[in-house]
Amino acid sequence: MKTNKSYTKRLKITKNGKILGRKVGQGHFNAKVTGTKRIAKRRMQSVAMTNKQKARFLPGK
Repeated sequence: MKTNKSYTKRLKITKNGKILGRKVGQGHFNAKVTGTKRIAKRRMQSVAMTNKQKARFLPGK
């Protein structure tokens, strides 16, 4: 099966093997959100994946 490159580019793998991705809901409609919530949305969030998903979305894993 081919690796899904568009999704792979959105992920980051840490040195210890954690998979990080963007938090949802930060594209638009952020004017009403408080500043602390806006800052919190900028942080990366841990993504849980099964081994089958890792094989599809992460090359060489």
